[in-house]
Amino acid sequence: MNFSKSVMALVMSLVAVMALHITSVSAEARYGKQKVVYHINYNGGADDKAYRAALRNIQNHINAVGADNLELKVVLHGNGVGLLKSATSNQKLQMDVTNLKTQQVSFHVCNNTLRGRKIDYNSDLFEVFDDDIVPSGVAELSRLQQMGYTYIKP
Repeated sequence: MNFSKSVMALVMSLVAVMALHITSVSAEARYGKQKVVYHINYNGGADDKAYRAALRNIQNHINAVGADNLELKVVLHGNGVGLLKSATSNQKLQMDVTNLKTQQVSFHVCNNTLRGRKIDYNSDLFEVFDDDIVPSGVAELSRLQQMGYTYIKP
């Protein structure tokens, strides 16, 4: 009796492992390689909830497709630059942004917004460098779409 229970447990374990493998293979086959640009130009609201929700959507996208199958960029302009401004003091946002960057997500910040609002990206924004600055956020969105990136506004 114990032997048959052991065999049954082994069979069930194998079925579970195979189901997980099939699910991950199915996701890769279903979604393939993707190039995506996320557009953020709005306020984060109370406790930066809108920003956190957008970053959660991005992480969910990575989880579904796989970081190796995804080239993902985030373009921030207007009020969306507030995400990286809030991240200087909001540790949850800092962790979210840092985690996404470790998965090869790049954040692009509009220089028009920086100049117009007198924002110094070196001191006022979280982890922004020269290479992250684009001349115009909206022009960058258009350029990326012309390059085949799918546009998403969370």
